[in-house]
Amino acid sequence: MNKDLASLLIFVLLFQPGFVFAQDSLTGPYANHPDVIELTSEIKDKESELKNLEKATKAYQQKIEEARRQSVSLQTQLLLIDNQITKVELDIKTSQLTLDKTQLEIDAIQTVIQKEEEEIQSQKDRLAEYIVMLNKQGKRSALEILLLNRSFSEFFSELNSLEQIQADIKNSIDRVQLLKENLEVQKQQLVSYKDSLQNLKDELEGRQMRLQEQQTAKESILYDTKRSEVTYQRLLTEAKDVQKEVDASITNIKDEIKKKITRLRSGSTDPKTTFVVWPVESKGITTYFNDPDYPYRYLFEHSAIDIRAPQGSDLVAPADGYVARARNNGYGYSYITLIHDNGLSTVFGHVNKILVQADQFVKAGDVIGKSGGKPGTLGAGNFTTGPHLHFETRLNGIPVDPLLYLP
Repeated sequence: MNKDLASLLIFVLLFQPGFVFAQDSLTGPYANHPDVIELTSEIKDKESELKNLEKATKAYQQKIEEARRQSVSLQTQLLLIDNQITKVELDIKTSQLTLDKTQLEIDAIQTVIQKEEEEIQSQKDRLAEYIVMLNKQGKRSALEILLLNRSFSEFFSELNSLEQIQADIKNSIDRVQLLKENLEVQKQQLVSYKDSLQNLKDELEGRQMRLQEQQTAKESILYDTKRSEVTYQRLLTEAKDVQKEVDASITNIKDEIKKKITRLRSGSTDPKTTFVVWPVESKGITTYFNDPDYPYRYLFEHSAIDIRAPQGSDLVAPADGYVARARNNGYGYSYITLIHDNGLSTVFGHVNKILVQADQFVKAGDVIGKSGGKPGTLGAGNFTTGPHLHFETRLNGIPVDPLLYLP
C-alpha cells in the first residue's frame, strides 16, 4: 500500500498534466489573495471608465452623423472634422484604458502563477517529508509495532498516525494536481492576454495616426480655402471632376488595350487576379475602404485604402498590366491607372512623380512612380491629409476593397 502511494507520487511529480477547463483567469485557489484582489479592483475601475468613454464616443458619433446630413458647406465640413477629432481623441483614451486594463490582467495572472508555483514546490517538499516518514513506519510490521508499544492504546494510536500520513500524502497529491491544472490554464491565459496587449498597442498607434490626419485635414482645408466658402465650393467641384475623370479612364478603355489584356490571361481560368506585391512599402493603413471616419465621407465615399508612406516612396505595380492613364496635374491630384487581367484595375492617387506612360506594359514589381500626398506638393491635390498612397482597386469598374486582393 505504501509502495503504491509512493509510485503515484512519483508519477504526479514527473508528469505535468495539461488539462484545460473553462475557468475565469482570476478565479481559483488564489482569487482571494490580497495582491490579486487589489489588481481585480483596479481592473473594475478601468472597466467603469471604459463604459463612460463609450457613452461619450456614441454622443460624438451622433453629432458626426447629424453634420453629414447638413448641406455641403465649409462651416459644416469644419464642424464635422472638429467632432471627428474629438471622437478620435476619445477612441485614443479608450485604447489606452483598455491597454492599461489588459496590463493589469496580465499582472494579476502572473501573480497567480507565481503563487501557484510557490505552493507546488511547497507541496513537493511536504510530500518528500511524508514519504520519509512513511518509509520509516513501513519498515516495521504490525506485530513489531504491537510489541514495541506498552498498550493497545499506543498501538492503535501509531496505526492511526500511519493512516493519517497516508491521507496527508493523498491530499497533497490532489492539491498538486489541482494546482498544476490551474497553472496550465493561467499560462495559456497569459499568452492570450499578451497577444491582446500587442494588438491594443497597434490599435492605439493607428488611432494616434488617425488623430494626426484629422488635425492635418482641418489645417489643410483652412489653408486651402482661406475660410472662403466660394473657394471651398470650387475646390470641391475640382475634386469631384477628378473623380469622374478617374472613373472614365477605367470604363472607357480602348479596344486595343482590351485585346492586350486578353492576351495576359495565357489560358488562365482563374476569375481573380492575384496581387503579388503591395503597391508601396506599407507603413500602416490610415484610412480603410469606405471608412466611416473618413473626414470627407459626406462628400464622397472613400473607395480605396490610404497607405502611410514617406514622401517619394517607390510605387510598384501589384500585378502585370497596362497603363491606362498616367495623369500629371501639376500641384493638382495626379494619378496612375493600371488595367490588369479579368476586369481588375488599380488607381494610384497623390502621385508625386510619374515614371510610366499610357499604353505601357508593366510587370508586377515594376516601379511606376513616386508617392506624394504632402499638402502643397506636386501631385497632392486638394483635401489631402499628409504623405500617403491613395490606392483603389476596381472590378469591372466597380470599387472593391483592395485588401481582398493584396497578399
